[in-house]
Parts: sequence; C-alpha cells; structure tokens
Amino acid sequence: MHYPSPGLSIGGFQFTNAGRMNDIALRRFVTAAEKVDFLSPWTLEEWICRGDVVDNKQLLLVRANMEPHRSHPFHNHPTREELIYVISGRAEQWVGKTHRILGPGEMAFIPMGEIHGTYNPFNERLVFLAILSPSDAAEPGIVDYSTQEPWASLRKGFPPVT
Repeated sequence: MHYPSPGLSIGGFQFTNAGRMNDIALRRFVTAAEKVDFLSPWTLEEWICRGDVVDNKQLLLVRANMEPHRSHPFHNHPTREELIYVISGRAEQWVGKTHRILGPGEMAFIPMGEIHGTYNPFNERLVFLAILSPSDAAEPGIVDYSTQEPWASLRKGFPPVT
C-alpha cells in the first residue's frame, strides 16, 4: 500500500507522518526509533512512556532487558506503585519478604513504598515491562535497601547474581 508523503494535502485532508512526529504533545504512538534507551546499573531500559517521549500525565512504562545472573536488588519507590509484567525469561521476583518465580505472561503488583527486588539467576535474558504511577511523583523516585538488613541477607542460599 502506498501512503501520501508527509505534509501532503489531498481532497482537503492533511497527511502527516505520525511515526516521525517530533511534537511530543501530539504523539499518540511510539515507534522503536522514538523510545529512549538508557543503560542502568541493572538493565538496558527502553523508555516508551515518560515525559520526553509522550505527553503522559499518570503512567510511566519501561521495557527492561536484564541479562543472565543480574539483578535490580532490593529497593522501593516511596511515591509510586509498580506493576512488573514478564515478557520472556524468568524472574525471581520479591515483593516484601515473599518471592515467586514469574514466567511470561505473569506479573507482580508492588504497592507504593513496598520494598522489592527483581533477580535473574537463570541462564537466559529476562525481559519485562515495568509500569509505574504516578508519573509526576515527588522525589526520591527510588531508594536502595540492598545493603540494609534484613534485605542484605534475605537471599542467602539463593543462586548468586550481581
């Protein structure tokens, strides 16, 4: 199928190339080229919904790619709640002092302020979506607890990760 060129007017209709839209306030779709990649200490983050990508008001969405034997150790978001949805691989997901192994299609709900951690002690890459709200929450956005007890020793006996 052939589409009109960007900026072309036909029969009173104005065509634009929304896939290359630079005006964030008007953007309703995000392509792979428009996402914002960030290499954090834990994962390669692919930000799909945040203020420099779309004109979001409530939600943040990031696709996280965690390599084998890596982790995002115990932390919390004092001013946000979070959903973690596994796309591929497996996650040793902790919410408070409880953990589950999550696979594709499974998720964890983390209430605002709850300490949690995502670990990948497996030999395959873990890919998950993290959805956080509200997007405009007060700082600090994240607080590390991984070196404080009981969190520092909670995984004792589990496979090591970095």
